Amino acid sequence: MVKVIISGYGKMGHMIEKVLLEKGIECVDASEDICATDPKVAAECVCIDFTMPESFRANYKFLAENFKAVVVGTTGWNDMADEVKSYFEQCGTPMIYASNYSIGVNVFFAAVKRASQLLKGQPYQPYIEEKHHIHKLDAPSGTAKSLGALVEEGMAITPDIVAVRAGEIPGIHSVNFEGVCDRLTFTHEAFSREGFARGAVEAALMTEGLEGVHEFNELFLAKI
Repeated sequence: MVKVIISGYGKMGHMIEKVLLEKGIECVDASEDICATDPKVAAECVCIDFTMPESFRANYKFLAENFKAVVVGTTGWNDMADEVKSYFEQCGTPMIYASNYSIGVNVFFAAVKRASQLLKGQPYQPYIEEKHHIHKLDAPSGTAKSLGALVEEGMAITPDIVAVRAGEIPGIHSVNFEGVCDRLTFTHEAFSREGFARGAVEAALMTEGLEGVHEFNELFLAKI
């Protein structure tokens, strides 16, 4: 049975703890200082990390060296992604990462990827809009960047991304394809953080028997 330690005990950490309890999965600890974890305890646990970019940058080597597996929900470390992935591979520690763990968003990714492929060479201009609460530090969001990469891969066009920070919006992402005669719009709206927490817990369960470093979207789509 999977045992979990949560790194980062803010709103997301509390939500993840709620989902773990609901599913009967043991939550060994929820820590604001993950590097204080006893390595013997860490070796038996999956770490679910939802911290700040600077915290993950400081902690990733400890996570890779000590935990049974790691699920990373923290974004804002793309510039050192190769370094991080390589270190986990060297340590032989399974790692799953994602810009967004929502099951709905990962279906959204698949739809946008296919639409972009179908529209390649057609007279459509893509652009992306994302809206989040005022507490979100990164802009554009990691999810918006992932959507932009899918569009660019499919259409060979780099889409503009517009980010809005207002109120307490959990997250709204829209990918638009503007043509001369019509517009296609794909939208995902999160109602709360619970969808992200449920996907992260699903990822923790996926680490059983897993080897290597994987993006959650890759593993999720492989199940379809």
